[in-house]
Amino acid sequence: MDWWMLLTLIFAALIILIMVGIPIAFSLGIVSLSLVLIFLGPDQLMLFSTTAFGQLNNFALVAIPLFVFMAEVILHSGVSTDAFDMLAKWTSKLPGSLAVAAQLTCTLFAAVCGASTATAAAVGSIAVPEMLSRGYDKRLTCGSIAAGGALGALIPPSIYMIIYGTLVEQSIGQLFMGGVVPGLMISAMFIVYIIICCIFKPELAPRLAEVTWKDRWRSLYKVWAILFLALSMLVSIYIGFATPSEIAGVGAFFAVIIGLAYRRLTWKAIKGAFLSTCRITCFIGWILVAASVFGYILSYLQLPQKLSAWIVAATASPYVVLVGINLILIFLGCLMDPAGILLVTIPIFVPIIKAVGFDPVWFGVMFVVNTELAQITPPLGLNLFIIKGISPPSVILKDILIGAFPFMILDAVALVLVCIFPQIILWLPSTMMGR
Repeated sequence: MDWWMLLTLIFAALIILIMVGIPIAFSLGIVSLSLVLIFLGPDQLMLFSTTAFGQLNNFALVAIPLFVFMAEVILHSGVSTDAFDMLAKWTSKLPGSLAVAAQLTCTLFAAVCGASTATAAAVGSIAVPEMLSRGYDKRLTCGSIAAGGALGALIPPSIYMIIYGTLVEQSIGQLFMGGVVPGLMISAMFIVYIIICCIFKPELAPRLAEVTWKDRWRSLYKVWAILFLALSMLVSIYIGFATPSEIAGVGAFFAVIIGLAYRRLTWKAIKGAFLSTCRITCFIGWILVAASVFGYILSYLQLPQKLSAWIVAATASPYVVLVGINLILIFLGCLMDPAGILLVTIPIFVPIIKAVGFDPVWFGVMFVVNTELAQITPPLGLNLFIIKGISPPSVILKDILIGAFPFMILDAVALVLVCIFPQIILWLPSTMMGR
């Protein structure tokens, strides 16, 4: 059988399994198991156990449960409520001030979270009821927060970047730093769009009551601790003071201290944070093992190498390859969650981008920028359904989709910018100390 036909059959089988509702870890496992039996024989089934140990016995992966636990503790500490209240006071003079405050809260929470769905849920549960009760347009309200929540996947610490760095053997610290500028750029684009919309259509966001400077300054004490935590983690990684895994441990410890200091972190909340962390970490561990076996089998069959050689020989410009990869990722984003897209496509795409001369760190961050679209792209955009779940019955899914559409366009513009100007991603990693 020709290599291209075999590759097509493998991915067709994988997509079918995912589409019928089998979890991504089990879908990858079933396909990988079938390939091992067919091409290597039953004697090589031990490949699963050796790969599981080899993949999970990695110090870099310690960052995943620690960052997840930190986010869970911060969520239960009510810091997102304090941040939204403070930012609403400081942006009160701007058109669409609450929507702007919600975007800034998403940006701040993303810096201590690592996941877009958690960011959307944490900020949306506070901001959506508040904005709707103040007469804000429901489409602007829900669409902006669904899109802003996706920043949790891009602004470090990012769970997707940890997985990508582990699979591709790239510096997680450089990936983290690569996500800072694009994340802030996209947040600024969203805020500017909201302000412009509210200037030309004031009915979208009624003006709030005047806030005194005394109230603004008094509100700062609520968020200084979490702001210090986020900045200290980024600065420590940037200057090479500690690895992301070490920073994750310190961050988780101080998140607990902050929660206890605010007197909002009960033993029940801590237990819930531990259980949630265990559930998410086990899920990630399963898909990492399955993806590693899948990638090993593809490499054993020489399929990525043959595809890379064929593309390099058939394509005159590397940018044509890049456009094709992004279109495929956008299409998959309509059908799969970002973690699934990452684990399924990395064994194929990374050899290709290396063959055509692109930087793997740049590609990893660009990949995450692309997956932001997947979070708000129907029919599977997870953030859309999270916002629907926390919105009142008067908000239907159509309202959220229409509200999110302009932000999809802005995400697409940001994707084009980071492709045309790679230094948007690579500048900060290139200045890191001890890189």
